[in-house]
Amino acid sequence: MATISLPLFPLSTVLFPDGVLPLQIFEVRYLDMISHCLTEDSPFGVVLLTHGQEVRTPEGLERFVASGTLASVQDTTASTPGLLQVVCRGGARFQVLSSERRSNGLWMADAELLEDDHAVRIPSDLKGAADALDRVLASLHDVPQSRWPVQPPFRLDDCGWVANRWCELLPLPNQQKQHMLMLDNPMIRLELLHDVLDEHGLITS
Repeated sequence: MATISLPLFPLSTVLFPDGVLPLQIFEVRYLDMISHCLTEDSPFGVVLLTHGQEVRTPEGLERFVASGTLASVQDTTASTPGLLQVVCRGGARFQVLSSERRSNGLWMADAELLEDDHAVRIPSDLKGAADALDRVLASLHDVPQSRWPVQPPFRLDDCGWVANRWCELLPLPNQQKQHMLMLDNPMIRLELLHDVLDEHGLITS
């Protein structure tokens, strides 16, 4: 698999491929990072924070999981001086090979890109998860599309896509979401989510 060098953004959230990530950027290190990403049309990496704060503190040193998801900047709005509203979209997963923190506090890493989920059609015994997600999407018809937590194209027949969307929507612990993210088999990921949905009475078919 390909190896790339990229900046990292440790966050208290897990980004999934094709997921939507809204951010409010005000720290100089990340304002510079977003500017560079826009200029170079390049992604940054979102990794799950395990110690420390998202906002830099004099005494704090972040620690994070050594795997994550590429994020590409889709839209930016600077409505207030020093504050940048950013909307990002999740891309490929990656494994961090090495990382270092620059003097400005920005983490840089060499990372290996992981293979995308294979397209696997949803079997009949798991279709209830797709039907439940379809109902959620249908309930958004009065909400502006820019505010939808799930953005098109919708792939309601694909195991990985449906599983990833439920990982984002359900209030699962971040460590569980991270485990789901790194599962190689999208059908197994959907089976686990289907069980969670069934336990909460969200499977009706």
